[in-house]
Amino acid sequence: MHHKLLSLIMRLSLLAALLPVGAAAAAPLENTLFGPAQQEAAPVRPFILPFAEPPGPDTWLLGQAYGNTVGAYFNRNTTYRYSQGIHFGVDLTAPCGTEIVAIADGVVALVDATAYGSLPHNLIIDHPQLGYATLYGHLLERPNLAPGQEIKQGQVIALSGDPDDTCYGRPHLHLEIRDYPGRAWKYNPVTLIDADWDNLALVGSFRSGFERDLDDPRKWQHLDDQPPAVTGGAIINNFANPWPRTR
Repeated sequence: MHHKLLSLIMRLSLLAALLPVGAAAAAPLENTLFGPAQQEAAPVRPFILPFAEPPGPDTWLLGQAYGNTVGAYFNRNTTYRYSQGIHFGVDLTAPCGTEIVAIADGVVALVDATAYGSLPHNLIIDHPQLGYATLYGHLLERPNLAPGQEIKQGQVIALSGDPDDTCYGRPHLHLEIRDYPGRAWKYNPVTLIDADWDNLALVGSFRSGFERDLDDPRKWQHLDDQPPAVTGGAIINNFANPWPRTR
């Protein structure tokens, strides 16, 4: 046994001598045995939340998530037909007059652009450095901003309102993150805004959940796995076997 151990040590020493300088450091044992280490890069979330105040019953709460929500599914052929049947932004319930801040540095692109909906007032800010544009909808009043004006992250840009223009119907901010410069694609804000979305969903007013396709029941069931949508694209959630059932 002693001779066998000595022989093994000598062979290992010879192998080490034959390796180029630094090779051992460049190829750790686990990489040599199991292949290159797979280190997943952390997702980049360049945006902040659109309110300076923290969430709470007296400030704001998560209303409706982005994506294949039950409410969007039931209205996929009407309200949401131009965004492939899904809710193409995130709704944050807030009293009328709540201050809204820019979620990133940018440049004012459009004010009260009726073609983008989200009435009675809306605002679009371009973020060329990030490749995105953001839309703030259902505002209380026309923002006192002009196209071309530079905006800083965290700057107050508008006041939240109500799509019913009553301030007691459905007061909330509808926030969208789109592509730049086309602004046709809409992306899930949960994957791009740096926030604790799991806790927001727990303590917020988010109750509708996501529509389930019983032929593929795990598809689009979480806050962060919702699909992008493109304006004018085909409906993507016309499920043959949905749950809940269509009314």
